[in-house]
Amino acid sequence: MIGKLTEDKVKAGKQAINELYNTGYYGRPRADILELTLVEAAYLLYKKKLEISSDGITIGFEDFFIQASKRQRFFELKYIVYKDLRERGYYVQPSVTDFRVYPRGGHPGKTQAKMFVYVRSERIPMHLKDLLLPHAAAVNVRKQMVLAIVDEESDITYYEVRKADIKGYMDTTIPIDKAFNATLLEDRVIVWDRSSSSMLYENYFYGKPLDDERLQLSLVESAHLLVQSILTIKDGKTGELLDTQGFSKIASSIDPDFKRKYSTYVDLRNRALVPKTGFKFGTHFRVYSTAGSSGHSSHSEYLVHAIDHDHKFILSVMSRAVRLANTVRKQMLYSVGTDGYIEYIDIGRIKM
Repeated sequence: MIGKLTEDKVKAGKQAINELYNTGYYGRPRADILELTLVEAAYLLYKKKLEISSDGITIGFEDFFIQASKRQRFFELKYIVYKDLRERGYYVQPSVTDFRVYPRGGHPGKTQAKMFVYVRSERIPMHLKDLLLPHAAAVNVRKQMVLAIVDEESDITYYEVRKADIKGYMDTTIPIDKAFNATLLEDRVIVWDRSSSSMLYENYFYGKPLDDERLQLSLVESAHLLVQSILTIKDGKTGELLDTQGFSKIASSIDPDFKRKYSTYVDLRNRALVPKTGFKFGTHFRVYSTAGSSGHSSHSEYLVHAIDHDHKFILSVMSRAVRLANTVRKQMLYSVGTDGYIEYIDIGRIKM
């Protein structure tokens, strides 16, 4: 059976429809012609189910592969993923996000596709928008969005990408008659009163005790409590009381990520979750759904890293973060948005 290479497609005759599409769901029938993508044609050539001609001359796998790589960007990567999926027993067809994959036991005309697969190289950074566009395409048709990352040795790691709606069980209302006094010293805030410190730490999981009487708070914790009029914060250098704007300005000069982290922190607290620093895990926050007695919790469920809309993922860094989260039995989430509207992107490794 011979197909003809024309631009970015390989076209074969009616026999190919009967033998390739009707049995293996390769290509797309167009009247009496079977139209194959370059990736499908390469796989069929490799399987010796198809011969391919160009300008009247039959070409082998090597020549076709080289020509295809010139005609389609990232052809090699897509071929590697396509071949892997086919050999895992999936029926695969081209789609707006590289591939549409059917569940095992299903096929076109019988079942709906299960997932959209988006192919990337580990070497090329990925903009957030380039992740969200295929995700939106998958969600619009109720498909699972899968990211297939091909490393330099042609091994493939598959990740599911989805939006997460997370909620906790922590009491978020702090009853007070008068704001607690605190002081900004260098890069943290100290609450001086024993009872105030104890209530914030033991009942609401804010801060960490400096000693038996005093509590130290992070910048985002302090800002959150200041906005709620739970704290008054004095500048330790000038002795002046700081308003929200003044504190935010100082905090931003200390931590360039402060505003982004603060927006996420507030949203997490509004969701009745407890965010604490995620420094030990290389992220902005580790997040608990509740806190136990004396401000302790046995296990945080999430790691959250706050990113901008123009964020660029370095895929090796992303892979490392997801792997670490899995190792410590947590879910890796990326938060993106502004005050009042934060979305959480869950990127988790999956087995195909």
